[in-house]
Amino acid sequence: MTSCSGGMRSIQLSYGRSTVQLNDNPASRRLARVDLTVTFLGTGASAPSARRSTAAVLVQRGGVKILFDCGEGTQRQMQRSLGLTQVDEIYLTHFHADHVLGLPGLLKTYDLTDREASLTIYGPPGLEELFAVFRPLIGRLGYGLDLVELRAEEYGGHEGFEVEAFAVEHRSSRALGYALVEDGRPGRFDPAAAKAAGVPEGPAFAALQRGEEVEGSAGTVAPEQVMGPDRPGRTIVLTGDTAPSPATVAAAADAELLIHDAAFMEEDLTRAKETGHSTMRQAAGVAEEAHVKLLALVHISSRYHVGACLDEAREVFEPVVAPRDFDQIAIPLPERGEPELIPNGAREARKEEESEG
Repeated sequence: MTSCSGGMRSIQLSYGRSTVQLNDNPASRRLARVDLTVTFLGTGASAPSARRSTAAVLVQRGGVKILFDCGEGTQRQMQRSLGLTQVDEIYLTHFHADHVLGLPGLLKTYDLTDREASLTIYGPPGLEELFAVFRPLIGRLGYGLDLVELRAEEYGGHEGFEVEAFAVEHRSSRALGYALVEDGRPGRFDPAAAKAAGVPEGPAFAALQRGEEVEGSAGTVAPEQVMGPDRPGRTIVLTGDTAPSPATVAAAADAELLIHDAAFMEEDLTRAKETGHSTMRQAAGVAEEAHVKLLALVHISSRYHVGACLDEAREVFEPVVAPRDFDQIAIPLPERGEPELIPNGAREARKEEESEG
């Protein structure tokens, strides 16, 4: 066992060739313009139904693919849509069966298809115990597998963004939500202001946009003299299973997308409280308080009609959607538009790739 920054615990399993190290996260890092897409592989409640599988959400930011939860049949959901996706990391919100039962099969299939890249799995304290149970099922793998236990306010750092854990209120005290938060972007460059300061076009313009000082005709020119205000990156928040929580409101403040537990309708509020879940109205209340741009309801019980669920939520907050399996949400940069639901987007994207290939 090795120590990671921020109090995290990293457990390297005894099998595999290598381990993944956390990337450092310097405050000066800026994000490039990259695509950000959410694919819903499993949107159902505790038991799979004919139309909805159990919890699994794939987030792709540029070339990085991150899976949040891995319910039963997740690899099958991949194969039915995008194809067997070689994810870079997996984040588990908690260890109830409907969020983790897909892990042994997915990890073993990666091995059987000759995966070489190491894989990191993050989760609440108890992740090592979970894999003590899974290890006999998984057996020896031909790639590195690293387990990182997180607590609230700890994060996995990446180039251009981080995934921060926050506490949620489910039956298990070892339950987390996650916020994927991009680094801020520099403001717009004003070439006229740079020229007025005597900065020649060419490399000096590029240096200013990288945050470096350059020499102008009247002395040193600082980036803030020719750059507009910094622009925020995008934020996606996934709660996993939870009752409405002030921590979720804080994590989701002004987020582009909030993916929130909505297991019950208001008529079953008592049951929601007993089980540590949220109603449609409660999830919408969190979205309203956090001022998110789009609310996505998941973990909806099959006992309800989805249209009625949306109606209940829309009494409190809009816009709200209830994605089905294989739907996608595309999240453009804030100045380029609002998050957009793409029905059956995962399957359509694969058809397009196959037709072009």
